[in-house]
Amino acid sequence: MMNDLRQKVSRFAEQVADEQGVELFDIELLGKGKLLVRTIIDKKDGITLDDCERFSKSFAAVIDVEDLIHGPYTLEVSSPGIERPLRNIDDFIKNKSKLARIVTKEKIADQKFFIGRIMEISGNSITLLVNDHEIVIAFDEISKARLEIEL
Repeated sequence: MMNDLRQKVSRFAEQVADEQGVELFDIELLGKGKLLVRTIIDKKDGITLDDCERFSKSFAAVIDVEDLIHGPYTLEVSSPGIERPLRNIDDFIKNKSKLARIVTKEKIADQKFFIGRIMEISGNSITLLVNDHEIVIAFDEISKARLEIEL
């Protein structure tokens, strides 16, 4: 039931995102009773507070007009942030040359945790530059990945 609702809400969120020139990065439906609709949007030059506000107003209107959610809900709209998750190959491609934190399912070179610069994405693997050494990690072996803050 919740998965069906998530798909329905996502479909309408995608439409609003397309109309406003932003990307729907993620959407979560959380809670029982009063539902939390956590929506994360992104765009190439970064999301502003005005982008979030404009998306929130439009998406809330769609939710209400289409009667997508029966009962009270809270809509939360934000950006992925500077430590955004890297969820798929496209995310790695978009963030090539940036610093990333990667946790692998199995040990590679006697470790499962890497912080390094994304150097190359080819086929189904990522090449990270870690302490002047290149480490090749198969995408299927990645448990978690996100950008790392550079100071």
